[in-house]
Amino acid sequence: MTDQLFTQPHPADRFRQHSDPLLQLNNINVSFDGFHALTDLSLNIGVGELRCVIGPNGAGKTTLMDVITGKTRPDNGQITYDQDTDLTTLSPVEIARIGIGRKFQKPTVFEALSVFENLEIALKTDKSVWACLRARLDSEQRDRIDDVLKLLRLGAERARPAGLLSHGQKQFLEIGMLLVQEPHLLLLDEPAAGMTDAETDYTAELFRSLAGKHSLMVVEHDMGFVETIADHVTVLHQGQVLAEGSLREVQANEQVIDVYLGR
Repeated sequence: MTDQLFTQPHPADRFRQHSDPLLQLNNINVSFDGFHALTDLSLNIGVGELRCVIGPNGAGKTTLMDVITGKTRPDNGQITYDQDTDLTTLSPVEIARIGIGRKFQKPTVFEALSVFENLEIALKTDKSVWACLRARLDSEQRDRIDDVLKLLRLGAERARPAGLLSHGQKQFLEIGMLLVQEPHLLLLDEPAAGMTDAETDYTAELFRSLAGKHSLMVVEHDMGFVETIADHVTVLHQGQVLAEGSLREVQANEQVIDVYLGR
C-alpha cells in the first residue's frame, strides 16, 4: 500500500483537474475583546488540494483552524463545506463527523493505551473510551487500522503504550488517528515540529501521497518543509490574507518578504 501511494503523481497535477472548492470562507471576522484576530478573511480549499498556510506569530493561523472546526464562532461571514453545509451552524463534534479532522501542534494521544488501541478509539468516535475497547472490531475496521499502521511505519509498535513512543512517532500516531476516520479535509498544525530529518522527509512523502484522496491544510513554519509539499500557499498577516499563489510567487512577493520571510 505504501509503495503504491508514493508512486502517484504529484498532488499539484491532480489538483489542476478539480474546480469545485471543498471549503469556502467568505469575509470571516473574529475579534476578542476588541482585538481583531481575523479581518474579512476569504479563503478557498479545493478538492484534493494540499494547501500550506504560513505567516508570523499572531497572524491568525490558529484562529483560522479554530473557526473551521467550530471551536471559535466568527462574528460574521460564511463558511461553506462541500458546497452546501454551513459550518457556522454545527458543533465541533458534528463538524468532525462530516469529514473534517484536525491535528494540533502538540500530539494528543492516550499515553497509557497501546498504539492499536489509540487507533481503535479514533475509529469509533461516537462511543466512550472503554466502550470502544470492549467492542469487537469487524474485519474491515481491523484492516483499516492495519493499513494505517503500515503507512505510518508503526506496525512494530502496535502493542506498545503510546506514552513510550518518540515525539515523532506520537505525531504519526495522531495523524493515524485522523486517517482511520477517513476525513475529506485534514487540518494539520505544524506536523513536522520536533521530528528528526528522516521523519520530516517521510511526513512530506506521506502528505504528497494523501493529497488527491484528501484535501489538506497545513500550517507550518519550516519553509524547507513547505517547499517540499506545497502546491498552493496562503500567507496570513494580522488576521488577513496577505498573499496567495505558488511558493515561488509568494517568496517573490515584496510584502511577504518584508513581514515574514526577511531579506
